[in-house]
Amino acid sequence: MYYTIGEMAKLLHIATSTLRYYDKEGLLPFVERSSGGIRMFKEIDYEWLCVIECLKGAGMPLKDIKEFVHMSMQGDVTMQERLKLILKQREAVQQQMAELQRTLDVLDYKKWYYETAVSAGTTKVPREMSDEEMPPRFVPVRKYLKDIHSRS
Repeated sequence: MYYTIGEMAKLLHIATSTLRYYDKEGLLPFVERSSGGIRMFKEIDYEWLCVIECLKGAGMPLKDIKEFVHMSMQGDVTMQERLKLILKQREAVQQQMAELQRTLDVLDYKKWYYETAVSAGTTKVPREMSDEEMPPRFVPVRKYLKDIHSRS
């Protein structure tokens, strides 16, 4: 079964212009064309496009995605190189996740801080709390914020 560019875009929840751009950039060498030059997407192409979208979502530059696709088209001889590319991007995503977790921790701390302040009627209460009085999970966050403040 074949899909039109519009059908495939709808399945992927992306614009048709995105698929055209990917094709123009050489990311879709696996897509067949009709005798009239119309792109004809197959089920396996959907899987490929999902991988491309995942790599893009992971922050991989298009040039690296293109390299990954072209290495994949070469078969097993490029497995090691593809693995290296995936491991590199995985590490970058893990670093981004750690940064986002730190951000979420600070937001959670500030949420607790202001909820406590609102309940007490003053920011003095959470500000002057000892480490033992506050929820244990916020102690390292407060220390982190104080360390940042002392460096500036």
